[in-house]
Amino acid sequence: MLSYNKLFTKMKNFSIFAATVGVAVLGLSLYACQNIETPVAACDTFEAINNKVLTPSCATSGCHASEKDPSFAQHGLVLEKSVAYRNLVNRKPKNQDAADDGLLLVTPFSSDKSLLFHKLHSANSGHHSGSYGNPMPLGSSLLSVGQVEFIRRWIEAGALQRGCNVEDLTLLDDKTPQSTTPFTPLAPPAAGAGIQLKLDPFSIAPNFEREFFVYKKLNNPEKLYVNRIAIKMRENSHHLVLYTFDDKTPSTIIPKYDEIRDLRNPNNTTNLNTVITMQYHTYAGGGSSPESDFTFPEGVALEVPANFAIDVNSHYVNKTSQPITGEVYVNLHTVPAQKVQKIARPLNLGNMDLNIPAKQTVVQTKTFNFNAKTNIVTLTSHMHARGKKFVIKIAGGARNGEIIYSTDSWEHPDIKNFVPALTLNAGEGLTSEITYTNPTDKPIRFGLTSEDEMGIIFGYSYQ
Repeated sequence: MLSYNKLFTKMKNFSIFAATVGVAVLGLSLYACQNIETPVAACDTFEAINNKVLTPSCATSGCHASEKDPSFAQHGLVLEKSVAYRNLVNRKPKNQDAADDGLLLVTPFSSDKSLLFHKLHSANSGHHSGSYGNPMPLGSSLLSVGQVEFIRRWIEAGALQRGCNVEDLTLLDDKTPQSTTPFTPLAPPAAGAGIQLKLDPFSIAPNFEREFFVYKKLNNPEKLYVNRIAIKMRENSHHLVLYTFDDKTPSTIIPKYDEIRDLRNPNNTTNLNTVITMQYHTYAGGGSSPESDFTFPEGVALEVPANFAIDVNSHYVNKTSQPITGEVYVNLHTVPAQKVQKIARPLNLGNMDLNIPAKQTVVQTKTFNFNAKTNIVTLTSHMHARGKKFVIKIAGGARNGEIIYSTDSWEHPDIKNFVPALTLNAGEGLTSEITYTNPTDKPIRFGLTSEDEMGIIFGYSYQ
């Protein structure tokens, strides 16, 4: 048995040990608490981009929140937080010019090959040879210099989904506005070498999409040959399309000259009188970028009859709390008749055998064969609200079945220019493959009203 003195000594030593351990444990606890209250520099770079940029500027704006957004059919990009990364990184862009230039939406380690960077960086929105469309976010304020730089650094660091790729989070709180080039009007063609159409400055109300038509005289007493169409618009334009009216248009439908016909009333309801005129349109040209310039192949031109007029369709988006201004210029460049070897003819290939059963989704196809060698320079499409997807394929020949055009938008279909022209031999042609959904209790067939449907390949070709 231990003596009292020895027991006391052991207890004393144990107490000192326990106290020492307790102080150490307490110190660790205090250190841990201290780290919780004031964390060391750490971050999740893409999480920060989601919270500071993509969610507030893209996903909650009504443009990239879900597939139900009105503009989804055009851009096909959802940036809601749970899917933003997989929808961006290493994904092919829908913009064909960007895809042709080898860009992905986000290319790790290369902001120059990332469409996201170019769309956010105003100076680069139309980078390289093609047009990449409007800077984003459309209709709203551009991102700050610091925010764009933060995203550029994230991409250059590998565009990782997790981890601290970029440590300087203060860049996301930067308020420095990007510098923009003041809008300058498009200079008109030289005297005797073309005609300029313009829409003088007009207002777009706060938090509103304004789309309207203006029927404009060309004031051409003689026949013209147009070989180039150049367009310039103020930013935040969704698109500009030039239309003519087909030969079957009733005289009572032809609108008055220079009268603005809005598609939407101030309360955002549809102006049915404007919709009626749209049913008789034939495509004549257009674009969706602030600047575009399309030239027909050498020796090819459009023949424009004397005393002609064009229905100009402009669509602007304003997601700010203040009015913004739109402005549009269109140059129709002409060449002398003796320089024209081939006349570009409008394509107007319609499937008038449509039959869409009640309460069904169906695919309707029709093939249009050419009886002579045909060179296609432009394609676009026309369908009504029940049209969900419009695909154009080559029919016949070595490329039989190849998809050359696809759009999900009935309101704002894509416009595809072919450089060089797409050549189809005699006997070959185009097939329209259109998906329709009919939610009504009655079958829907081809017709001119909004209650009917259409399926038309528009464009230009020459033989």
